[in-house]
Amino acid sequence: MTDENFDQEEENGEESFAAMLEESLLGAVELEPGKKIEATILQIGDEWVFLDVGQKGEGVLAASELLDADGNLSIAIGDKIGAYFLSRAGGELRFTTKLGGGSTGTEQLEEAWRSGIPVEGRIEKEIKGGYEIKLAGSVRAFCPFSQLGLRRQSNPEEEIGKSYSFKISQFGERGRNIVVSHREILEEERRQQRDALRDTLKEGQVVKGVVTSVRDFGAFLDIGGLEGLLPISEVGYGRVEDINEVLSVDQELEVAVKKLDWENNKFSFSLRDTLADPWSKVGSIYKEGMQLTGKVSRLAQFGAFVTLEEGVDGLVHISKLGEGKQIRHPQDVVKVGQELPVVIEKIDLEQRRISLTPAGTDVEAGETSYSEQPSEAGMGTFADLFNKARQKKKGRK
Repeated sequence: MTDENFDQEEENGEESFAAMLEESLLGAVELEPGKKIEATILQIGDEWVFLDVGQKGEGVLAASELLDADGNLSIAIGDKIGAYFLSRAGGELRFTTKLGGGSTGTEQLEEAWRSGIPVEGRIEKEIKGGYEIKLAGSVRAFCPFSQLGLRRQSNPEEEIGKSYSFKISQFGERGRNIVVSHREILEEERRQQRDALRDTLKEGQVVKGVVTSVRDFGAFLDIGGLEGLLPISEVGYGRVEDINEVLSVDQELEVAVKKLDWENNKFSFSLRDTLADPWSKVGSIYKEGMQLTGKVSRLAQFGAFVTLEEGVDGLVHISKLGEGKQIRHPQDVVKVGQELPVVIEKIDLEQRRISLTPAGTDVEAGETSYSEQPSEAGMGTFADLFNKARQKKKGRK
């Protein structure tokens, strides 16, 4: 091999190695102070933890940051953690999970403010409009009530003495005027959770959620990363008159994902879809000719709806009420909430309808409809009579 060929091969080898190195770093995140990345634990020492951060060099992190309340390391080799880039010095990439430590001064707090790195703080006391926060180095800061959590605390005094991570949102007067926010950290976590959910969450999937608010039309649930509506119609198979009697704030529920609309940020859930359908008993436990006692749940012009159990209602047609006498409206003989002995006259499984007759009455069986209006013999209201008269008058013209 000539010197020329050797030089050429060596040059090609260097180019090949450089290309391989460049290819291995193609997906690397550009590091700037304050940038948060996901790192993998490579090695654990007495003072330092070494990280794979997707860069040419390894990252280092103070082991003291990863100690639990008992002083034990809470991580293992291969674990993934979120870390913030601090600086690059001597080929070493320094990271932190948060700024803290007893002697942290205002210079480091100012750097945390500029870089967006969280700092540790303890809630000392409640003051006008928020809390006084003690940061590392006994530096004092202010956290407005609205910036402590995603929702306003109902009992602010219960937060006294608790420690949280905070983002510094305002740094002025050389550290004498510092405003912090825990909410910003929670919102960032929710954005990450939401991104993960978008890849994994599917309609029909059963998830756990917490009730955040209750309204007349339903309840809002937080499933960790997004919030959606549980409509009152999806709470159960039965008719829910007062949702506050069924659901309350902070209640934990297992619900099915009903609808996902990521574009319009609208999500809905169903509690009913996680429950056994009571109609599965109809035709087996509930049979035609069976006598039982139900409760009048709703009155309509054409009859009274009677609940046999939650999610299973039947109809007593107005023609079967009044013990053979013609009545103008079911309210003339029954009222909502009244217990009523009934006999199952007919079951229509396809339409999910049950026709009932009052027990102990001799009423002639006949076809009745859930929307059938009473006969003219029942007279009806004055408005009914007026409309009928107009129709007849038009017919003569």
